[in-house]
Amino acid sequence: PDLIIQDELHLISGPLGTLVGLYETAIDKLCTWEVDGKPVRPKVIASTATIKNADVQVRSLFLRTVNVFPPPGLDVRDNFFSVQRDPTDENFGRLYIGVCSPGRRLKAVLIQVYVSMLCSAQALYEKYGKAVDPWMTTVGYFNSMRELGGMRRLVDDSIYTRARKQDRRGLAKRYLSGEYLAELTSRMRSEEIPQILDKLEAIFDPDAEEARRQAFKKKDYKNVPKKPLDVLLATNMISVGVDVSRLGLMVVAGQPKATAEYIQATSRVGRSFPGLVCTVFNWARPRDMSHYETFEHYHATFYKHVEPLSVTPFSPGALQRGLAGLLVSMVRLRGAEFKSNDSAARITTSNPYVQDAIETIAKRAEIIGDGTATGDFCRAELLKKADRWQDEAQNTAGGRSLTYREPFGEGAKKGTTVSLLHSPGLERWEEFTCLNSLREVEPPVKFIISDGGLDGIDSEELETSEATEEQEENQ
Repeated sequence: PDLIIQDELHLISGPLGTLVGLYETAIDKLCTWEVDGKPVRPKVIASTATIKNADVQVRSLFLRTVNVFPPPGLDVRDNFFSVQRDPTDENFGRLYIGVCSPGRRLKAVLIQVYVSMLCSAQALYEKYGKAVDPWMTTVGYFNSMRELGGMRRLVDDSIYTRARKQDRRGLAKRYLSGEYLAELTSRMRSEEIPQILDKLEAIFDPDAEEARRQAFKKKDYKNVPKKPLDVLLATNMISVGVDVSRLGLMVVAGQPKATAEYIQATSRVGRSFPGLVCTVFNWARPRDMSHYETFEHYHATFYKHVEPLSVTPFSPGALQRGLAGLLVSMVRLRGAEFKSNDSAARITTSNPYVQDAIETIAKRAEIIGDGTATGDFCRAELLKKADRWQDEAQNTAGGRSLTYREPFGEGAKKGTTVSLLHSPGLERWEEFTCLNSLREVEPPVKFIISDGGLDGIDSEELETSEATEEQEENQ
């Protein structure tokens, strides 16, 4: 290709970005051609949102320099793609509110905030009708699946019960149903996500409610207008690709770890209408308290607090996880004789494709890494893997043959084929263990809990597979 377009560059960071940068070595080599004896690489155009140190990230990912388009102009508030304007009656803004209640549990505070938001919106809706639609759907943002799961149970129970009694406090009763509660997380199947986004587009309108009642009365179920969602609970999945202009209200449970993530998530509301973001801080977390105490200054200087992204494609941990897959990719995709599954047995360390792959990866590691030491280490690891690959290919004892992966289906030869690549699992990480997903980089951790016989009972071994904090954030 002559041109590669990379969207959402700001998401390619951390463990995901590290492995993307490693595998980009193979993509870059496969996309390069020669003109008059000189290598020509495709141009990469990347679009990104809130980001810092983009030049370092792009160099680690693509081994290229950065040219920002359009370049900075005369007005710092106008960058061509967006214009920073003061809120007016015509140009709506986004208002941030901080809530902290020392001495009270975060869940108790969240219950009060959710009930207040839902029922005050209902009171305005009964007075002004359709104009209040942007604030009738409450979007809840959570930093982890664990926090979201606890809140979902509270919404189904405490919040629904309390919302029916808020007329006593000067608000309005609101009858909520679990049918109109949705979540936007990695637990949802891919085919369910478009359905949730369609429900988010439905608006609160007295005329639509009347049409819905008439349709049910006539049993005309095919023409029943969609009822909009009351509550949407989401993790950082909402930060990408959710462009629902009607949303105007969000409750954030705890300060997100990254400022860029906070900006991206809260910018989902207040796009076409005035937006209200309520951040509920946990007084027991020092970081949350620090943000609460500097709330006004922090929000007035959002962008200078954006953290630089971390991408280290040739770190020892990244090489352990992805080097085997990278070597096999470069050899198999470049040489026609290595493309079929059973051609893994044709490998020799002296093959030009193998030698070129080793040198290409080592040179890139030397440039992006810390110098010749990184390149030498990478070269040594690649030679070790190539020798192991050749040994496996030459071992034909018992009529065995080497394939890239275990064959399946009718043509499988059980017992006679040996797979070069292995999926990560409960077994130890081997020379040619290859990841199935770039998002699940860190393996689960087994905890062995022993009481040491303190209670007079034999110690019991409990193996609990816990997702790491990084995996939880990616969900």
